[in-house]
Amino acid sequence: MSGLDGVGRHLAWPRPLEQLAGFLRAELGGFPGRANVAMRSVLSCAIVTVVSMTLQVPELALSLIAVFFVTQSNIVLTRLVALLALIGTTCAIACIIGVYQLTFDYPLLRIIVASAIFFCSAYLMRAVAKLGLVFFLVSLIVIYAQTFVDQTDNAEALVRNCLWVWVAVNYAVVLALIINTLFLPAEPEQQLRAAMQQQLASARARLAVMIDANAPAVRIGSLDLERGALALQKLLRFSTMRHHYSEEDASAWLACVTVVSRIFEAAAVLPEHAVAHDAGQIDAIRVVQDELVSLDHAIGDNLQWRHWGASREAPVLTSIPALDAMQRALNVFSEAARGAVASPPDDAAAGSAAEQREKAEKADKAEKAEQATKAPAHSAQPEPDVFANPRYARFALRTLFSVLICYVFYNAVNWPGIHTIMLTCLVVALPSLGASSRQGVLRITGALIGSAVALFMVAFVIPHLESVTGLLLMSLPVIAIGAWVAAGSERISYAGIQIMFTFALALLESFSPPSDLTEIRDRIVGIILGVGVATFIQLSLWPERESDGLRAQLTSILRKIAALVRIEATTVQRGPRATDSAAVVEAWAMVADCEMALARVALEPDWREGETTRITLLSQTVLAQSRAMLVALAAFHHEAMINASAGAQMERAAKFQSDVADALERYASQLAAERPAAMTPARLDPSGLRTALPPAGAAETSGGQTLERLAQRIDAALAGLPRWLPDERASGEFASAG
Repeated sequence: MSGLDGVGRHLAWPRPLEQLAGFLRAELGGFPGRANVAMRSVLSCAIVTVVSMTLQVPELALSLIAVFFVTQSNIVLTRLVALLALIGTTCAIACIIGVYQLTFDYPLLRIIVASAIFFCSAYLMRAVAKLGLVFFLVSLIVIYAQTFVDQTDNAEALVRNCLWVWVAVNYAVVLALIINTLFLPAEPEQQLRAAMQQQLASARARLAVMIDANAPAVRIGSLDLERGALALQKLLRFSTMRHHYSEEDASAWLACVTVVSRIFEAAAVLPEHAVAHDAGQIDAIRVVQDELVSLDHAIGDNLQWRHWGASREAPVLTSIPALDAMQRALNVFSEAARGAVASPPDDAAAGSAAEQREKAEKADKAEKAEQATKAPAHSAQPEPDVFANPRYARFALRTLFSVLICYVFYNAVNWPGIHTIMLTCLVVALPSLGASSRQGVLRITGALIGSAVALFMVAFVIPHLESVTGLLLMSLPVIAIGAWVAAGSERISYAGIQIMFTFALALLESFSPPSDLTEIRDRIVGIILGVGVATFIQLSLWPERESDGLRAQLTSILRKIAALVRIEATTVQRGPRATDSAAVVEAWAMVADCEMALARVALEPDWREGETTRITLLSQTVLAQSRAMLVALAAFHHEAMINASAGAQMERAAKFQSDVADALERYASQLAAERPAAMTPARLDPSGLRTALPPAGAAETSGGQTLERLAQRIDAALAGLPRWLPDERASGEFASAG
């Protein structure tokens, strides 16, 4: 046996390959809506290919990439991107024709004017994120059009080429918009309902395990909580953009999203192996399951979900904290729904008071709805320092400088096939080094895969093709693979676009089988050189590292968790009917944003050996402990609420929560200092929580023991926060946690 184990260890994959395999399994796996996006992309590309081949519309590769950009997860984003693409291409073609008309006989003046337009577009692309796609297309087409001048001195041919580019892109945009509107439309409201129903189904499955040991086990982890909360908030924002709800409808949607989030969060902290044996607990679980089924059906009914009410009263106390939290959330939502349709009382004074109370509640709900729907879109608004922030000018200068270097090299070596070198400099031009590095890696990877597939098709498939049908049978599988990858997360999505685009440039650009394979090689060389030049320039001129802002993000997360702890301590003292705070969703959103930033930081090239690794490991450890703390705090809060409902004195529990908040704020303040000197918080003493409860019964004693155990989990998460000192090398004490 030991010999077989030794052989197994000897044949095991190296750790980097094992990590890569795990990454690909996670990123290429299916999730709700991904197949829908890929199917719409493939259907649109098939129609575009047939139309372009039949009518001989040039630049088919540009048409296909336009389809990929326009096809989004829902119809709101699709229409927004389509509108921006139409505006961007029209402005770009108008600019480049004007440049040709004014500077055609003066090459130096043409380059200067084109560079000025490029600089302004790159500046506004960074400064006005809401219209970033418009300015990106202007920059891209202005640079791309310079290659036309180098290939011909015929002014009429230049204008015709530019107009064909406009036709190829815009007809594909309009066609993709029609396909996405008429066939397989993905309405954000439908996606929101489906996401809420999926979370309710997970909660029911978690409850089923407690009364039936044979029921399939369902685990809800911290990552599931994070993604679930963010998905509901994002879909709520898209639904509001699509339908422009009234204040009452927006408040109702917000209340529904909140109750589902609360139920999903409570289901996550249910004991994994606990089985209910008490008849009262079993009845309570079945009642809550019935209420969840009723709410699930109401969410699916457009006419009934706003007036949903609990069918019957469930027991208030079950000694299962998470179950009682679900009951409270359902009761609060039921009361709110009944209050929205209740008739006013007969008494005038009571009616006046009720009206005032109702107005106050509506104002509060409207404010919360506005925050929920508008706050996430803040990043799309123009920055307040749009003309004063030097980072925008530096970004535009870096990008322009790298493009001009590549343009000079491209003409000096007289190698027309590597024209992708200039386009690559713009494509990988992103605000941070990490994001640019990832974009460059994805571009090179996608280009290599697309080129390899194109070479295989040229050698073994194209000699046997005789019709457009054969061309579609050859192309659509590759387009489908690219569409599936492009429909994934931002970690890999651009690689899918690049796979399709490189394949289309090699095989579908002309109306006859390709005969010159050197073009495939030249494009790869241009992409690799462009990534190298852009990376070197970004490292050399005003490099923008997200690692410099990671400490600020982590500080904000810790302070948000501290504020959440104080809110929950106040909620416990007010009693079980107090409403839950939306700070939980905000905390998970901040954790998700920091996680994405950390993924980009890990790819930042750095001359300081080991520094990026040190920052990454420290940040990963803080994020891991923050997630563990959020889950433990939720479980502690539910347990404290059930003991508060039993009439127990919870001053010591509130005191413990205050101590946790103080420790988090101290650590955050130390981390936010100019020279961070964050020390691991001192261990807290949760042993007093057991004696915080009066020995009135076994249930209360058990509740005190549970509180103590959960407090120990919180204390362990606090103790896991790493020591963060300047210029200190990463040590093994936090590397494993990271």
